[in-house]
Amino acid sequence: MDIDSQIEFDAVVDELTATSSAVRGMMFGMPSLKQGGKAFAGYYKGAMVFKLGGAAHARALGLTGSQLFDPMGGRPMKEWVVVPAEHAPQWLVLARDAQVYVAGGK
Repeated sequence: MDIDSQIEFDAVVDELTATSSAVRGMMFGMPSLKQGGKAFAGYYKGAMVFKLGGAAHARALGLTGSQLFDPMGGRPMKEWVVVPAEHAPQWLVLARDAQVYVAGGK
């Protein structure tokens, strides 16, 4: 586990749980953020994963090293994007986009 990326993830969690109705939880055995019982972001192998749609999804996939989340190998999850730690400064914005997306926004 990359300590720096864990610190960055914890900062995103702390910000969102302090400023919105997001709560810390677990999904697929990884620490995650949930909104209304639905996971919208998580921490996986030193990166963050986000459930996104539309322009935010395309923007996240366009970041160098980003890819569709495929925790089981061979079955990528089309809405979920893994964004590596090199893009940690963008994690909070992406997490907010993901939170809006699972809440029914765009």
